[in-house]
Amino acid sequence: MTRRILLSHLSLMLLVLLALEVPFGFIYARSELTRFSNTAELGAVTLAVVCEDKLEHGRASDLPEIARNYAQRTGSSVAVTDHNGTVLTDTDTDTDTVGRNISSEPDIATALHNRTATGTRDDPVSDSDILFATVPGTSDNTVSCVVRTLSSLAPLTQKVHATWVALAVTGLGVLAAVALIGFALARSITRPLRALERATAQLADGRLTNPPATDRGPPELRRLAASFTRTATRLQHLLHSQRAFASEASHQLKTPLTALRLRLENFEPHLTPCAQHSLNEAIGEVGRLSRMVQGLLALARLENSAITPEVIDLDTVVADRAAIWTAFAGEQRVDITVAGTKAGQVWAVPGALEQIIDNLLSNALRASPPGTTITLATATPPTDGGRKPPMAELHVTDEGPGMTETDRQRAFDRFWRAADAHHDGTGLGLSMVQRLTRAGGGEVTLNAAPHGGLDAVVQLRPAQAARARSNAAALQKIAPLRSPNTASNRPRAERIQGRPR
Repeated sequence: MTRRILLSHLSLMLLVLLALEVPFGFIYARSELTRFSNTAELGAVTLAVVCEDKLEHGRASDLPEIARNYAQRTGSSVAVTDHNGTVLTDTDTDTDTVGRNISSEPDIATALHNRTATGTRDDPVSDSDILFATVPGTSDNTVSCVVRTLSSLAPLTQKVHATWVALAVTGLGVLAAVALIGFALARSITRPLRALERATAQLADGRLTNPPATDRGPPELRRLAASFTRTATRLQHLLHSQRAFASEASHQLKTPLTALRLRLENFEPHLTPCAQHSLNEAIGEVGRLSRMVQGLLALARLENSAITPEVIDLDTVVADRAAIWTAFAGEQRVDITVAGTKAGQVWAVPGALEQIIDNLLSNALRASPPGTTITLATATPPTDGGRKPPMAELHVTDEGPGMTETDRQRAFDRFWRAADAHHDGTGLGLSMVQRLTRAGGGEVTLNAAPHGGLDAVVQLRPAQAARARSNAAALQKIAPLRSPNTASNRPRAERIQGRPR
């Protein structure tokens, strides 16, 4: 913004200087030429009067001396002709025109007709312009002689050029002064904006430590800074309250739900067989409520935490999760296979890939009939010649009933479940998958599998260099969902989130 304000000031001043100095320069050059021409013409007229008087009194021998004195005094060359156009004297030593008739030359012919001729022409000798003033010497309207003076315009041109240089230097000096003043003014105007920018960056990081000053800058910026400080304070208070709620709720809700489930299970020996089904449904709803609370708290932690992606080996994570889930899939007679090319390292939030794969595998396992296969395939599409590198892809494909186009568009909405869903999912799993993927700069989509079923495609940014590093703070904020080793206690992703079908 400082540069823009400075450029606007300099542009405006440059236009003003051009509008003033350029016309002044041309007017000055024209006026100097006019003055020089009038002076030369007046001198030629005076000389013509003297020469005419000498010729009238028969003293033509004095003409060379008079012409030389005039030429030395004015720095010009002088030629005098008689009434026929024959040269009587010429101070120009480069040309021997004495005794030659030059009445055919335009300016001499004009003067012989008792008219003054002035103008400029090229001088082939000096390669510059010269000013000629040709005037008749008359007596009783009879032309007795003609006087022609030739003056070089080089001194006048140098003077005009010096004036243009002086105008340019003056303009540059004015622009330099305006630049200094404009820079100081721009800095004073943008200083509150820079402070506001720093405060905004701090607020985006989660904590405002240096609020912008409200007593500096223009009144509008002062009011803006005051409004921003109030808004930031309010947001910090709300974020702190939300984080406190998420932290407290995670402890306060687990204990009553666990106690409620234990009490319901204690009723089992005392119930008649006809009430057993209702008890099982009640226990299942309590478990579903517990998983929903945990899912909501996990999403709240995701949305309130400042998470930083790191370089993670996608192939290693895929192989690890496939090995863990193979045992659980075998209980339902479902196979899990790993296919595709090596995807290498990608950018992801620490622990996010494990949660993403666990949720997608949990959903795929619920939808897969016995005797089918779930495929984990990694791929890196070929580059299209653009500047951005291709995204690494992870495909989780099942052979279940699949989803309609409408259902695939709504599958990432929180709590949404398809009308034909018959499992105990909470509708939060895919929402968490989408949030975790986007936190690492990627995207997730649901497509119809080529041979039926669903193809969940996770696109991740590839890492340009292997710079994996740990981040303990991020791991605490987003702890990976741990998977136990027994079939009775299945992976947490399977127990918490359900596939919205």
